[in-house]
Amino acid sequence: MLRTLRSRFVLSHVLPLAVIIPVMGIALIYVLETRVLLDVLSQGLEGQALLAAKIAVSRPEIWNDLEQAQAFVAEVGTDVGTRVMLLDAQGNLLASTEPTDAERLGQTIELDGWATALAGDTSVRTVYSQQMQQEIVDVLVPIMDQEMQIAGVVRLSHRLTNVYEQFLRQRYLVGGILLAGLLLGSVVGWVLALNLERPLRDVTQAARQLASGEQLAPLPERGPKEIQNLLHSMNVLVQRLLSLEQARRQLLSNLVHELGRPLGAFRSATQALLGKSGEDPALRQELLAGMDAEVEHLGRLLHDLSGLHDQVLGTLELNRQPTALSEWLARTLPPWRESAQAKGLEWKATIAPDLPSVDVDSDRLAQVLGNLLSNAIKYTPPKGTVSLDAGVEGEEAWIRVSDTGPGIAPEEQARIFAPFYRSQPGRRFPQGMGLGLNIAYALVAAHGGRLELSSTPGLGSRFTVWLPLHSRES
Repeated sequence: MLRTLRSRFVLSHVLPLAVIIPVMGIALIYVLETRVLLDVLSQGLEGQALLAAKIAVSRPEIWNDLEQAQAFVAEVGTDVGTRVMLLDAQGNLLASTEPTDAERLGQTIELDGWATALAGDTSVRTVYSQQMQQEIVDVLVPIMDQEMQIAGVVRLSHRLTNVYEQFLRQRYLVGGILLAGLLLGSVVGWVLALNLERPLRDVTQAARQLASGEQLAPLPERGPKEIQNLLHSMNVLVQRLLSLEQARRQLLSNLVHELGRPLGAFRSATQALLGKSGEDPALRQELLAGMDAEVEHLGRLLHDLSGLHDQVLGTLELNRQPTALSEWLARTLPPWRESAQAKGLEWKATIAPDLPSVDVDSDRLAQVLGNLLSNAIKYTPPKGTVSLDAGVEGEEAWIRVSDTGPGIAPEEQARIFAPFYRSQPGRRFPQGMGLGLNIAYALVAAHGGRLELSSTPGLGSRFTVWLPLHSRES
């Protein structure tokens, strides 16, 4: 029976209930009977006795007239519904509501707690009554005269036989409730055991399918936190295996895509140098410096292509160095400015000269900026505008690339940074393998920043890179 995980789960849920609930029930009944019901009865009886004592103070004739005394106890006994006795200060019985006490009238009654009552304190005890032949709750309350002397004692006694009958009914009630709780707990335990076993069975089946090379769908991550972590790990494993397979198939496309950006910048700078722009020594020097930077970026890119799986697996490494943004942008933008102007676009750059230094990998950041500018120039029609702005807001620096191109549809904006995403024909980003923005997004995130998109179809797009001024873990 216990060879399966399901049966062990069921037993582990039901067995503690079968042991704990009866034990707790017995303890609950004991506490109710001895600590609650008896205390409530004693306190109620004591309150009734104190009330009777107050009434007796206003009726001093009961101490000298036995008929008055009997009328008093009869009146009190009718109100409280229990045995009432009236005794004088010497312990002589003056009156009682119990008919069997008639022959003891005038006799001295020995009572437990009598000394306490004569000392002016109320006595509450549970004793065995020889007269009644059973246990009783006995309350003695002293009655003070006008001179604050003990005039007598009022005694109220309540049989515990009726109380025990109430206890018995209470036990049946508590027992029934506990039995219902046990049955309900067993059903809940059974359901919980099945809920624990089901996701483990799904993981086992998924592992077998994965080993046999079958296509897997994501497993629903349900159940307790530990089971959810197991299912999540399984889903991550499957997703990474699928991503590796897709990365292997797209490796050539990645290479073409990543080499195309610096080659495009080279071509733009070369055409500028071959044209009239090459006659300007300052501009020629600026373009050559930009080309040199692109050569350095290209070398880094070729080096990193051997480990392209890092981007797929999320293990991007950065070579952070303090970088003055104003100077870095001034060196990085000229090739892209020439590329935009060569296409007949208006180029705008607004960069504050006193931007702070940030701890970044300048080559990786240039790759991000190059992807954004390349797309902006590519998809902005002639006579349109490509703008670059940079500034500081709070604890972050920002670089914004804007264009007046076709914009991006709202339903595509949520997916534009996904790897290998391609737009529908006739819209922005219909070509390539959809890696540029995904790589840019991953690089910005590796810097501890974020890449945001704001776009309106027909009015252009705006990409903003946010970078923390102070380095933090990504």
